[in-house]
Amino acid sequence: MGRGMWLALLLGAAAAAGGSRPSGARRLPSSAGVRGESWHSLRALVTEDPSPVACTVCRMGVFSWADSLSTNTLSSMEGRAEQRFHAVPQPLRGLAGLVSVVGAVSPCEKACNPRMGNLAHGRELRTETACGRHATEPFCAYAEDAQRRCKRPTCSRCSRAHAGLAHPPAAMADSPFRLPRTWWQAAQDAPRETIRLDLEAAFYFTHLIVVFKSPRPAAMVLERSQDFGETWKPYKYFAANCSATFGLEDDVRQRGAICTSRYSSPFPCTGGEVIYRALSPPYAAEDPYSAEAQAQLKITNLRVRLLERQGCPCLPPSPDPQTPQPPPPLHYAVYDFIVKGSCFCNGHADHCIPVAGFKPVKAAGVFHVVHGKCMCKHNTAGSHCQHCAPLYNDQPWQPADGKTGAPKECQSCKCNGHADTCHFDMDAWLASGNRSGGICDNCQHNTEGQHCQRCKPGFYRDLRKPFSAPDACKSCSCHPLGSAALPLGPRSFCDPSTGDCPCKPGVAGPHCDRCLPGYWGFGAYGCRPCDCARSCDPRTGDCRSSSSDVTWHNEAPPFQAVINESDPTWGWEDEQGFSALRHSGKCECKEQVLGNPKVFCGMKYTYVIKTKILSAHDKGSHAEVNVKVKKVLKSTKLKILRGKRTLYPESWTNRGCTCPILNPGLEYLVAGHEDIRTGRLIVNMKSFVQQWKSALGRKVLEILKRDCN
Repeated sequence: MGRGMWLALLLGAAAAAGGSRPSGARRLPSSAGVRGESWHSLRALVTEDPSPVACTVCRMGVFSWADSLSTNTLSSMEGRAEQRFHAVPQPLRGLAGLVSVVGAVSPCEKACNPRMGNLAHGRELRTETACGRHATEPFCAYAEDAQRRCKRPTCSRCSRAHAGLAHPPAAMADSPFRLPRTWWQAAQDAPRETIRLDLEAAFYFTHLIVVFKSPRPAAMVLERSQDFGETWKPYKYFAANCSATFGLEDDVRQRGAICTSRYSSPFPCTGGEVIYRALSPPYAAEDPYSAEAQAQLKITNLRVRLLERQGCPCLPPSPDPQTPQPPPPLHYAVYDFIVKGSCFCNGHADHCIPVAGFKPVKAAGVFHVVHGKCMCKHNTAGSHCQHCAPLYNDQPWQPADGKTGAPKECQSCKCNGHADTCHFDMDAWLASGNRSGGICDNCQHNTEGQHCQRCKPGFYRDLRKPFSAPDACKSCSCHPLGSAALPLGPRSFCDPSTGDCPCKPGVAGPHCDRCLPGYWGFGAYGCRPCDCARSCDPRTGDCRSSSSDVTWHNEAPPFQAVINESDPTWGWEDEQGFSALRHSGKCECKEQVLGNPKVFCGMKYTYVIKTKILSAHDKGSHAEVNVKVKKVLKSTKLKILRGKRTLYPESWTNRGCTCPILNPGLEYLVAGHEDIRTGRLIVNMKSFVQQWKSALGRKVLEILKRDCN
């Protein structure tokens, strides 16, 4: 059958919502293997609710029409009709109209759902009894003509021991197209029965169609479980008289009532159908992936309890009152038990595979089994795509939006290529203003941080490589004796941005592996100052007549500030207090005091800054002090910005001391002169240098504004 015919069938079905039979609709002949009227099946499914929304049966689009066709109309087609039916596109109207009625299958770029099918296929239907289980049982079945007069009864025997006479529960789940004349039949002594379907996982259930061979029960209940049979809730009660049987209102009179009398008439005596739609009002307008819809649609078990039998009340075949009416056949018999549904994937998959350990039950004519494990898309994971994939937890997981079609994809965490998984943290999410809540797990390649965004202590960034490279963080090579330990820990860590090591007093070199010029005795406490006019032997301390080659030294860079992104409080232990910058016998610089403002202004300082000392470097011919400018109180010709800068002391002794004293790790107010030709900030004996205090800063600023202008 081509798509044009399918569309014609659908359009014809659409006309049914108005209550009239579409052109060409007819009752199929019994020779076609029909179990009731095709029009009755379609109309009952569509017009149970007379409102316009009824046409959206289950809010799931085409399959709501086509499934109703599948019970009767399609059964008259050739042997391959079922396969052609399943090939029809399923535009999930309740899932935001993902494809058009005759369009191609959705690529799952938006919200999507696996194909629908009969959940009873490939699974065992269980009942309490079956006819002929213990012994052969004779039975007769009755049907009526158009005037509801009894036709000739058909009688036979039921026996489990003979395949041709057996009517097991499995007959309800075989193909209604290839095997239209098979049915399950209960034992005649069973006044009540239960038909139960147990699923291996949670599925979405959309509607149920039960086609009876016997007259439909006078009372029955449809129930579902969402916890694998631990608890049960009713979907719908069915009774000829709801108030008398269950004490409930009838939805024929009260819209949305949980009981209905629509499907409890004994007519037709064979081929009568019971149809239930899970998204009938008041649930019809729900987003099918919302929590409310899931509470209605998701099932792990389904059962129908048949509570009261009824016979065929057809009239005698002749008006002769002497002709006795045949006794009604008091047994339950069901042709088809069709449980329409799909794999439950929260709108994040269009295909499913078998759950681990599940083996489908073979049934005659059944080729398609609805499986229960989703092949997730949209960066989701889990049997039902119920959480985000391991590296996609930067935002909270959400089901797809079945109304707008938004896929609600999971977003990847920003781990710079150094982590395989991450987890969502609500505190981080709220702190970011609901932008990012992903925390990278087990950062690799010597990195750490929420996003593996920095090198671990003991490693530094290799700027020659992108940070995403596995070897972007290099190990620090700090000498175990010459490098200083962090105040907060026993290990020696280098500057994570440069790899420079913090040296102990009197120690020099990028790895802190030798003494500064003017020092000797490299050991656990650093190096000692030479007791000489010039330099001394770095191993013995013996005085020399001339100084040796001078290399730079790194007194204690504030690498802790780089690691923790906060300013540290730096200080040496007491026994380490003999550094060149602190030893009173080595450095004797005149203490400066802020006195008369006129004297301060008379020095005509061209720059005044608040700065933090990072490191000192003795270059032999001059000294360099790396600082971090934190506030600019005055600048003249040179543009001074906050951040790292170098000061150039002009005065220092041949005993390895610069004046004025600038101790690494401390903050100072420095007033000096600019060298316009070289672009340097000069510090000399004329400069004003005092350890920073807020009161000092306010006083100098006031002098600059009031007295120096």
